Amino acid sequence: MARSHIVNVHEAKTTLSRLIQEATHGTDVIIAKAGTPLVKLIPVTATPPQRKAGYLRSQMTIRQDFDHPLPDDLQKAFEGRPPRRR
Repeated sequence: MARSHIVNVHEAKTTLSRLIQEATHGTDVIIAKAGTPLVKLIPVTATPPQRKAGYLRSQMTIRQDFDHPLPDDLQKAFEGRPPRRR
């Protein structure tokens, strides 16, 4: 469980280097104004996680007709047009 450290804006201005060090070592640093939390100081990860193409290949299928036109009544509903009265 991460430790948490709440500081006011003035303290954050004067001790920013120390707060950055705390955040990079796993402490949740929260900056507050008049006791109300405003922001959370978190470290930036070195590299974002890479997505792997096709990782859901075995978990889903796409029908051959997925891009065929919709039936008229359904298309009208998506466009917000009222259905035709019979």
